[in-house]
Formats: sequence, C-alpha cells, structure tokens
Amino acid sequence: MIVLEVENFINGKFVPTESHIDSYEPSTGEVWASIPDSGEKEVELAVASAKAAFKGWSATPREERSRLINKVADLLEKDLEKFAEMESRDQGKLLRLARLIDIPRAIYNLRFFASAILHDLNSSTVLEKAGAINYTIKHPVGVAGLISPWNLPLYLLTFKLAPAIAAGNTVVAKPSEMTSVTAYKLCELFNEAGFPPGVVNMVFGFGHKAGEALVSHADVPLISFTGGTVTAEKVRMSASKHCKKLSLELGGKNAAVVFKDAELDKCISQCIKSSFMNQGEICLCTSRIFVQRQLFPHFLELFVQATRKLTVGNPYDDTAIIGALISKQHLNKVKGYVKMAEKEEADVLCGDMSDGLNLTDEKKNGYFMRPTVITNVRDESRLMTEEIFGPVVCVVPFDDEDEVIERVNKVKYGLCATVWTQDVSRLHRVSHQLQVGTVWANCWLVRDLNLPFGGVKESGVGREGLKDSIDFYTEEKTICLQL
Repeated sequence: MIVLEVENFINGKFVPTESHIDSYEPSTGEVWASIPDSGEKEVELAVASAKAAFKGWSATPREERSRLINKVADLLEKDLEKFAEMESRDQGKLLRLARLIDIPRAIYNLRFFASAILHDLNSSTVLEKAGAINYTIKHPVGVAGLISPWNLPLYLLTFKLAPAIAAGNTVVAKPSEMTSVTAYKLCELFNEAGFPPGVVNMVFGFGHKAGEALVSHADVPLISFTGGTVTAEKVRMSASKHCKKLSLELGGKNAAVVFKDAELDKCISQCIKSSFMNQGEICLCTSRIFVQRQLFPHFLELFVQATRKLTVGNPYDDTAIIGALISKQHLNKVKGYVKMAEKEEADVLCGDMSDGLNLTDEKKNGYFMRPTVITNVRDESRLMTEEIFGPVVCVVPFDDEDEVIERVNKVKYGLCATVWTQDVSRLHRVSHQLQVGTVWANCWLVRDLNLPFGGVKESGVGREGLKDSIDFYTEEKTICLQL
C-alpha cells in the first residue's frame, strides 16, 4: 500500500521533517499517510515566515486579497472530487457527504469572506459642537494561529483561514494530526493561485508539541481553536501569558426538545440526521432527545425503527448512511459509553450491544459502529452529561415546559438545541430560556454565515460568522479629527 508523505508548508515551500506520525484510514485500519511530527523548531520557522510576510500582505489592497482567495476557491472547486475522496479516506466520513457538504462548504467559506472584505465595515460620526469627526478603521492583528479539528477537516479549517487572510493577517495553521491530508493539498492551491510566500503556513503534528508551541509563541497575538474542552483549558492558560485574542469553539451536549404537537414525520427524520450524521462526529449533533410523555412511546418506536434501517458501510458505498469513526481509540471510547449504559441498567434499544455488527472481511478492521439508541437513563448519568461524539443518542420523556428547560440547561455545555412544536408562542418562550448559542426551531443545521455562531458555558468563547469573524481577526481603532 502506498503511503502518502505529508510535508509542512512554510514560506511557500514544502519542508520535510525528520520524524513522522502514522495516520490511519478509518475504514480499513491501515496506515495511509505519514504526517510530520513537528515541534518548536518547525513552528518557529513558520511564525518567522508569517511575521515577515505580514507587512506586505496587510498592505495589499483588499480587492487583490479577495481576488487571490477567490482563485483558491476556483481551484478547489475544479478539484472537488479529488478533495472529497481524500477527505473521506482521511476521516472515515461518507464520500457522498464530503462531496455534497464538506468540500462545497470549504469553497463557500473562501468565497464568502473574499466577498465580505470588500464591503465597508467602518463607521463615523460628526461631533458638531466640537467641530470634529470620529471614524473607525480596522487593522489586521498580525500572525494568526489556527488550530482545527479532525471531524470536518477542510470545512472548519477554511472557516478560520478565509476571514483571517481576507482581513489582512498572515497565518500559521495546525490541522489535526489525524486528518491533515486535505490541508496539505490545499497548500498546493495557494501556490498555484499566486499567494505571496509566508501568508499561509501549515505545520502538522501533535497538539501537545506543535499546537502548544504555536499557542505559546510570543509573536502570535491571536489564537482560534476548535476542539475539546480539556485541551481548550490548556490553550487558555498558555495564551493568557501574552494576553492573546482567543476564539474557542468547543464541545456540546446538544438536546432536542420534542413537544406532543410536533410534526412527527419531519421531526423523526431530522432527529435521525442530527443524531447520526457523520457518525455523530459533529459538535452540533444531537445526543439527548427529550420527548413529551404523551408522545414518548410512539416517538421512541418510530425513532428506533428508523435507526435500525441505517446502513453502516464503506464510506465509498452509495448505500451506506454511517461511515467509520475516526480512530480505534475513539471507537473504544464511544463503545465504552454503551457498556456504561448496560452497567447502569439503562435500555440499549438498538446498536452494537443489542444488534451485533456483522462486518464483511473488507470492513472488519475498520472503526465501524452501529447507531445506538438508549433510554431509561438518569439525567445525572455520564451518558447524559458528557460529550460522547459518536453515533449514540439518549431518548427520555418529560412532562412539562418548565421541567424540560431546567433539564436541558443542567449540563456544563451550551452549544445548540432544537425545539419541535407547532406552537409559535412556545417556540419563543423555550428558545429564549435555553442556555445555548443557537436554537433551531423545527429544523437542524440550517446555517447562515451572516449570523454569529458559537456556544456559551463550556462550549466556547467568542463567535464566528460575517461580522464576528472580521471583528476577531482585526483590531478596531477610533480616530478623532478636529477640523
């Protein structure tokens, strides 16, 4: 089997490293890529390159920055199928999903912020009594350190990268060591598009080495991190020494609240999607479903029936609905929660522990797991309070509105929620009281980049989106000119 050799991208050139990390293909369990095991030395070179390029790039007219970013988007669109295949192979997600969502969204991220930077986001006022004019200008911050996760590799990397460089910053990015391939290949497109050397740099490796070196570097004034809450605490501690700007998009324990008057067919199909899309490896996935007691037995019956029909299979198989989880370690962690459910005498209604998983020889070494539904579980259980990040969902009953709001809010996370009811007044009341950054009413994952995205409590700090991203990647200065 040919192993793909990934190299760091520094100052417009691909730079080899002495040591490497094996990257496994989730659907086969075999090594398919060799990732640089970077550390302080490589990060130092990348930061120096970005710092040297900052003066020229920040002074580049925004029309030219926009043109170059759009050129990368055009090249990515031209190679969409190739990037989709690499993303599927690297992450375990369905090829169909990468083709229809991940890579198109990466293209859209680039084009959206390439366009956004062309619009005037400054403001001015006239102080007539003082005979003065106040106006604001936005400056790029400098070298932006971007750390992106493994679940939506190119999608989330470009969500950071596009506004950072559009605003005039230079970048040192560290993708996850488990999913580095599409980021590596994206670097080729930056060169082909004609980006100046040093504007975009990629350093690959472990978080505790390359990531820590980037976060703690004195010449990196801004860090955008998407990942786990435990790692985020380390990022926060390291960054605080230098008063860096921080954006942290972290985990969630997202709930769906289903009232007895919900439009059931749509609710079931959307809850299946929100629970198991991308093997449940999306921070916005639903992992707790609260159903009003009058509807609970019927909902549970239909939901389990629909879950049992989901096909676990090779990501390249068009009939598959569930692909492979990211790693053997993560698979064991997720299955550990199902074992925990059995010990707690919860009811595992479908999934690995009740159905078994009869894999073909082709799939038996991959990291596959059946979608699992658990009920009769206490709110205090770790199943209901910890982020599982896999194809496992808990379904429990509730009686009234006040009760379910209190139970949904009881966890330490606050990323998103969905509410299902045809009562508009109830939608309004419940949405206002849920302690989350986003509430979807009778839908899920309908996104608009013009609007802010982020979480509360331990789901993160800051927001991303049109205004919020541009604000984060710039510093605003007020100038008062007396005439």
